[in-house]
Amino acid sequence: MFDKDIILMLVEGTGATLYMTLVSTLFGYLLGLPMGIVLTVTDREGIRPNQMIYKILDFIVNVIRSIPFLILLILVIPLTRAIVGKSYGSSATIVPLVIAAAPFIARMVESSLKEVDKGVIEAAQSMGASNLTIIWKVLLAEARTSLLVGVTIATGTILGYSAMAGAVGGGGLGDIAIRYGYHRYQTDIMVMTIVVLVVLVQILQYLGMLLSKKLDRRRL
Repeated sequence: MFDKDIILMLVEGTGATLYMTLVSTLFGYLLGLPMGIVLTVTDREGIRPNQMIYKILDFIVNVIRSIPFLILLILVIPLTRAIVGKSYGSSATIVPLVIAAAPFIARMVESSLKEVDKGVIEAAQSMGASNLTIIWKVLLAEARTSLLVGVTIATGTILGYSAMAGAVGGGGLGDIAIRYGYHRYQTDIMVMTIVVLVVLVQILQYLGMLLSKKLDRRRL
């Protein structure tokens, strides 16, 4: 059976994992959402095509997405130290998590916005709506259900990334699983961390899908 110290460690690890995941998701969307909008708007069939901007941003997104997270984690250590002051721990892990998450989020946002019926966009243009108005009141409004589903997927993915960061001292449940399950061969603790991670993913997915269904105007 787990003693109080182990239970306290798992609780703290869960808190650290949620902290890394939620903060990284927030900052990931602060970067990824505008990137996804620009990719959609400047695409060949967008409301303001610009192949140069699209190709540059598309290249950046593809390159960063191609780098495995553990390699990216090590690659950005100098940047992490410059921003946080250290390269280990929960706060330090947020930097590479955001860098990894933003391009992924950008692609999901782009995909969601491109699902909007072109007829609705053309109707807004025919009424003289500005590009900013179309982005805010047509693209984002019409794609909100898909965007919320994307948030759910992104959060689960970032949660998995945060667990991988435990391999290099990232903190949270991943760090506990590596230290106790791998280095000390305490399989029971490793299994418990896996169970907690699965439960967290299921809870986040349930809440995200519940919210998206409530905001889905097609169900009204």
